[in-house]
Amino acid sequence: MGSTKELIQSGKKYLEEGKFNEALDCFEQLLVSDPQNPNLLNLKGVALRSLGRYDEALECYNKSLELDPRDKASS
Repeated sequence: MGSTKELIQSGKKYLEEGKFNEALDCFEQLLVSDPQNPNLLNLKGVALRSLGRYDEALECYNKSLELDPRDKASS
């Protein structure tokens, strides 16, 4: 298994190539050691959505947003 950075790059490349199962494998491997990483959860959600696994994708997106609310509008 490569480094974290290499696995992320591989996963993103698989997404671009339409190899969604391979991408999902990469992101799931990474989440084993870093389960609270919102960016990885978001990428896993993209892979799941691309596979038509919408309920699981939504869970990933929601967990990602709980960990890192991206709507940080300043007042």
